[in-house]
Amino acid sequence: MDETQSILSIAKRTLETESKAIHNLINQLDEQFAQAVQHILKSQGRVVVTGVGKSAIIASKIVATLNSTGTPAIFMHAADAIHGDLGTIQKNDVVVCLSKSGNTAEIKALLPLIKNGSNKLIGITGNMDSVLSKQADFVLGAYVEKEACPNNLAPTTSTSAQLAIGDALAICLLELRGFSSSDFAKYHPGGALGKKLYLRVADIVVNNQKPLVDVNSSVKEVIVEISEKMLGVTAVMDNNKVVGVVTDGDIRRMLSKYDNIGELTAKDIMTKDPKSVDVDTLAVKALKMLQDNGISQLLAFDNGTYSGVVHLHNLINEGIL
Repeated sequence: MDETQSILSIAKRTLETESKAIHNLINQLDEQFAQAVQHILKSQGRVVVTGVGKSAIIASKIVATLNSTGTPAIFMHAADAIHGDLGTIQKNDVVVCLSKSGNTAEIKALLPLIKNGSNKLIGITGNMDSVLSKQADFVLGAYVEKEACPNNLAPTTSTSAQLAIGDALAICLLELRGFSSSDFAKYHPGGALGKKLYLRVADIVVNNQKPLVDVNSSVKEVIVEISEKMLGVTAVMDNNKVVGVVTDGDIRRMLSKYDNIGELTAKDIMTKDPKSVDVDTLAVKALKMLQDNGISQLLAFDNGTYSGVVHLHNLINEGIL
């Protein structure tokens, strides 16, 4: 138990140190941050993000965030840049350089090469007196009082700060571009995230069988239809219009209510005014309807015509839930 408490204490201390450092970044934001965002927004090129060591790893993550939120970006390792990869930077690109100290050998070697061109340089650094700060066109402060590492050596708090600044840049650009959820879906077509943004009820219903019975169908016919279509429900039709549904729950309630079911029909046991959804509705919204109403199925309609059933299990299988 003592060891457990010690581990938790270290973890909490680490998170507290980093959270305080990130919060302190708010006070470091100034007009240069806004000017940097405006310049990227107006640029006709890409954002080239560079760094060395742990900063290079953070730079790569920032590139991924920018690309996924509508700002074309590419990663360039600072050490590789001075050994042949400087051609990564094109005429209209904006260069973002990450460095805690702003004085590493690779950064010092790279900066004059960038400045020889017409590219604007944005520096993200914790040292406002560094070579990077003096050479950059826009300086974004990422100063941290100390690393979470007890020896104040391992890049922890400082890299968290760099990442947070990168996120702030990306979200500012996202909102100023009017980047919508539909735009986001174009960049995230795979996985559960993508499905939440583009998967619609129509995409699910088409793979299900379409249970339906006539309003005068016998109870036996209703049970057979529910069992064969394996969705726990069937629509009840009258003159090709849906007038209700019979669910597994309706069957159970019927059995507890009636001793003689031989003369009963679908009309006698159905639930009127069933919950429904349009086929163009996003699957994630259909899920919310199911959850809000405490049910497992929704009837799906296409311009007023019954199309089938979307079941909670469908959404689970698609990874929506």
